[in-house]
Amino acid sequence: MAGIQPEGILPLLKPAGMTSHDCVAKLRKMLKTKKVGHTGTLDPEVTGVLPVCVGRATKIAQYMSDYPKSYQAEAMIGKATTTEDAHGDVVEDQPVPEGLSAEAVKDALVSLTGRIMQVPPMFSAVKVNGKKLYQYAREGIEVERPARETTIYELNLLSEETYFSGPYPVFPFFVRCSKGTYVRTLAVDIGKKLGYPAHMSHLVRTSSGPFEIGDCFTFEQIEQAIQDGNTNDLFLPIEKAIAHFDAITCDEEMEARIKNGAVLPMASEVQGSPFAVYNKNGKCIALYKQHPEKPGMMKPEKILAVE
Repeated sequence: MAGIQPEGILPLLKPAGMTSHDCVAKLRKMLKTKKVGHTGTLDPEVTGVLPVCVGRATKIAQYMSDYPKSYQAEAMIGKATTTEDAHGDVVEDQPVPEGLSAEAVKDALVSLTGRIMQVPPMFSAVKVNGKKLYQYAREGIEVERPARETTIYELNLLSEETYFSGPYPVFPFFVRCSKGTYVRTLAVDIGKKLGYPAHMSHLVRTSSGPFEIGDCFTFEQIEQAIQDGNTNDLFLPIEKAIAHFDAITCDEEMEARIKNGAVLPMASEVQGSPFAVYNKNGKCIALYKQHPEKPGMMKPEKILAVE
């Protein structure tokens, strides 16, 4: 890489069988840099979009975990599992010999669109009394899990079929949802609406914020790009990741002050906080926010400019 440190957002097509942490560790070795961080975990068996921050981009990773996400999933009706997906043990088996109509499935999906309450699965990283739920689950301990509000922006059947045959009907669906949504639990809830136990039998994340599955690279493609000396082709700019932030543009004098972390008069043209500050070349050099103690002033939250 000719001594140039890679930086930006690397949209990884995460393979099955690896944790998000595994993916980061592998990329650190491949890119020969420690400055690598992911932006929200995917279960080991789930594939799809995993934006990875490299170099300076690690400074904005925390703002990327709040992105809405999209998934293509599959639900199997008639069987419930310990993990709510296909990798757990079956704990409830109630066949649906007559099958299900597409209309019944669509009605169930409509009823779960919008703001809903979800109870996190026992096999999840949600903490109860300082301990992760999956740790309780591995010990065979069932604990009370607080329901959490989540938003389902879209929930559609991905099939032209009018009927899904039994005894264990399977159908694909698309969901676009807020941060913190468990698609496994959504599949279970779809089953409940239909009157049967259910689990998620397949899942692919198709987008995370502005990053789409078509943007993504496999590990094999990344390896090839490194060998060919085309590493820079793998990265999308930091600006793409924070394009949804309010923003201002600064002149050269203000840019110099911002690089030094100056507290400045509050910009009148922004509403949200934090907001992005761009230089005249269109590069984001910092994230600023309203000063909590000095009315009418703004202070840096993250300095992104290269020294």
